[in-house]
Amino acid sequence: MADPSSYRPKPGQIPDSPGVYKFRDEHRRVIYVGKAKNLRQRLANYFQDLAGLHPRTRTMVTTAASVEWTVVSTEVEALQLEYSWIKEFDPRFNVKYRDDKSYPYLAVTLNEEFPRVQVMRGAKKKGVRYFGPYGHAWAIRETVDLMLRVFPVRTCSAGVFKNAERTGRPCLLGYIGKCSAPCVGRVTPQEHRDLAEDFCDFMAGRTGTYIRRLEKDMTRAAEEMEYERAARLRDDAEALKRAMEKSAVVLADATDADLIAVAEDELEAAVQIFHVRGGRVRGQRGWVTDKVEAVDTAGLVEHALQQLYGEESGDSVPKEVLVPALPEDTEAVSQWLAGRRGSHVSLRIPQRGDKKDLMVTVQRNAQQALGLHKTKRASDLTTRSRALEEIAEALGLDTAPLRVECFDISHLQGDDVVASMVVFEDGLARKSEYRRFQIKGFEGQDDVRSMHEVIGRRFKRHLQEKERTGEWEGTPAASGPVPGPAPSGPVPGPAPSGPASAPEAAFPGSAPAGPQEAPQDAPQDAPQDGSREEDGRPRRFAYPPQLVVVDGGQPQVAAAKRALDELGIDDIAVCGLAKRLEEVWLPDDDDPVVLPRSSEGLYLLQRIRDEAHRFAITYQRSKRAKRIRSSPLDDIAGLGETRKQALIKHFGSVKRLRQATIDEICEVPGIGRRTAESVAVALAGAAPPAPAVNTATGEIIEEDDGGSTP
Repeated sequence: MADPSSYRPKPGQIPDSPGVYKFRDEHRRVIYVGKAKNLRQRLANYFQDLAGLHPRTRTMVTTAASVEWTVVSTEVEALQLEYSWIKEFDPRFNVKYRDDKSYPYLAVTLNEEFPRVQVMRGAKKKGVRYFGPYGHAWAIRETVDLMLRVFPVRTCSAGVFKNAERTGRPCLLGYIGKCSAPCVGRVTPQEHRDLAEDFCDFMAGRTGTYIRRLEKDMTRAAEEMEYERAARLRDDAEALKRAMEKSAVVLADATDADLIAVAEDELEAAVQIFHVRGGRVRGQRGWVTDKVEAVDTAGLVEHALQQLYGEESGDSVPKEVLVPALPEDTEAVSQWLAGRRGSHVSLRIPQRGDKKDLMVTVQRNAQQALGLHKTKRASDLTTRSRALEEIAEALGLDTAPLRVECFDISHLQGDDVVASMVVFEDGLARKSEYRRFQIKGFEGQDDVRSMHEVIGRRFKRHLQEKERTGEWEGTPAASGPVPGPAPSGPVPGPAPSGPASAPEAAFPGSAPAGPQEAPQDAPQDAPQDGSREEDGRPRRFAYPPQLVVVDGGQPQVAAAKRALDELGIDDIAVCGLAKRLEEVWLPDDDDPVVLPRSSEGLYLLQRIRDEAHRFAITYQRSKRAKRIRSSPLDDIAGLGETRKQALIKHFGSVKRLRQATIDEICEVPGIGRRTAESVAVALAGAAPPAPAVNTATGEIIEEDDGGSTP
C-alpha cells in the first residue's frame, strides 16, 4: 500500500487550468482517469487526510504510485480526452458500463455499392446506418419483411449476391417482388441506393411522406381503372402502417430524443436508454456497471453520455437528451454533444407532461433491469456456494452458513417501531419463514434495545420449541424453565390448540408474512416433512440459523450477542453489516472485517440486509397507514364497517356526527336507539382531532369541506 504523500506533486507544480489527469500504479498501469475545470483544486482533494476520503477513493490513492496530467484549452476538450483515455487504458477504478454488443440492430450498409439491409451485432462500423437497438432479432426481421414490399432493398449475403450475378438468376425474393434484384441488372446501382436511402428515411421517422405518396398513387391508379396496381399500392400502404404500429407514439410532437434513467445501489448501477424518433420508441438498451469509483447519479449520467455518444456523429445524436440528473459540467457536456451532432443539443431534466411520464417508464425499466441482474447472480448455484464459503472464511465459521437470518429495525421518528426477520437458505430467500415483530418492551426510539428485544424473543421461542418437542439435549418434552437468565416479562408458552394457536397469539408482537404480503412476497411455502406440528401446521421458530446478521454496526451486534448469551446460546454466529461503508462487524472486535468489494460473500450479505430492510419498512408503513386511517368509530362495540360508512355518508364527517343528537343518529338506516346512544357517548368522550393544515399555504383545512372516512 503506497503512501499518497510519497508521490504528491510539489506546490505550484499543478496548473490551475482545465485538464485530464491519470493515476498510475507501481507497474505504470493507468488505474484512474479524471477531468477537472481546475487541475490544482481537483488533485488537491486526493492528497488530504486519508480518513476524510471515500473508501473507494482511499483505495485508489493508496494503490497508485504516481499522478500525471495533461492541460487542455477548454472543458469540452477535457471531456473528449477523458473519454479517449478511458477507452484506451480501461482503468480499473473508473466506472465502466458492460458492453451491449448482444443487442441486435437493423443495419443498412451504405458503404457498399449495393447497400444491404441486415441484422447486425457488435461494434458499429463506419458507413453503416444503424436503427435500434431491438430487444429481439425476430422483431427486426418482421419489420423488414413488411417494408420490403415498398422498399425492395437487397438483403442477401455477399456469396448469394455473387452467385446470382454469375448465373444471371435472382434469388427467391427477387422472383416474389421483395428485392429489386440489382444482382441481375433489374435496377441500376443508383436506383438501388435511392431505395436504400428511402428505407433509411422511413426508419428514421419520416413516415408521412411515403404513406401519403402511396395513397395518392393508389387514388390515381383507381381513377385510371388500373385496379390491380391500386390494390398493390393499397397493400403497400397497409404494410407500412403495420410497421409503424410496432412502435407506439409516445410523444405527440414527433420529438427526436433519447431518455436516460439510472437505478443504483451501493455497489452497482443500471442504465436504461429509450431512443425516441419521430415521437415513437425506435430502440431500447441498457447496461449494468459496478460502482468502482465514488460517483453519484450525475456522474453516472455523464459516463452514460460518454458511452452513448463518444463514437457517434450527425443524426445519431438526437436534438434532445433527457436525463434524471444533470452532469456537474452541464455546459461543457452540452457543447460536446453539439459538436458530435453538428448542431444544438438540449440536455435537460423533464419536468412535466408526456416526457416526464415516459421518463418514469424508463426509470421503471432501469429498476427492473437492476433487480433482474441481481436475481440472475443470486440464482447461480456456483456463485451462491462461493458466496457462502467466502462468508464462512471471513467470519471464521467451521462450515458454510446454509441458513442465515437477518434482523432489521424500522420506525418513523420513534413511532410504530417494528422489526423484521428474513431467512435465506442456501443463499436464496425463504419467504415462508419471514417474521415481523412489534417492539412492545419500551416506548420510543432505541435501535440497540429493540435489536436486543427481538433477538431475545426469537430465540426464546426456539428454545421452547426444542424443549416442547424433546429436541433440547435429547430430553423428552416437559414443562420447565428455559435455559439462561430469566427474561423480563412473561415468556410465551407452547402454542395452545384452537384459534389461539395462530402465530400472533402464540408469540405476542410477532407475526408471519401474512396473506397481505402474498402479492410481493409470494405465497407461504409449506415446510418439508418433519417440520410440522401434530395438527399439520408449520412449526414456528423451530430451526436455528448458523448465522445471525443484524442491520447495523458494533452496538447492534453487541446487543444481539448479549441476547444470545442471556439465553445460553453459544453455537450461533453473529455479525452486522454497516450500511455506510459495507463493513462486517463481529462481536468483541474493535475493527471490522472488510470484504473485497467484488466479493460474492459481500454481495450476498448486502442482498440479505436489503431484503430485511424492505420487509421491515413495508410493515412499518402499513402500521402507520392503519393508524392514520383510524377513527373514533372503530372502538364502538357492535358497529361494523357497513354502518360506519352509512353514518359518515349521512352526516358527511365525524365532526358533524359528533354534533348530532341521538334522535338524528337514529334516522340513519340500520342504526337503532342503543347503537345511537353508544355512538354519541363514544364521540362525546373522544377528543376532537387536531385541525389539518395545508403545508403549502398554511391554511387550516376544515373537516366539513372535504368530509372524512373512518
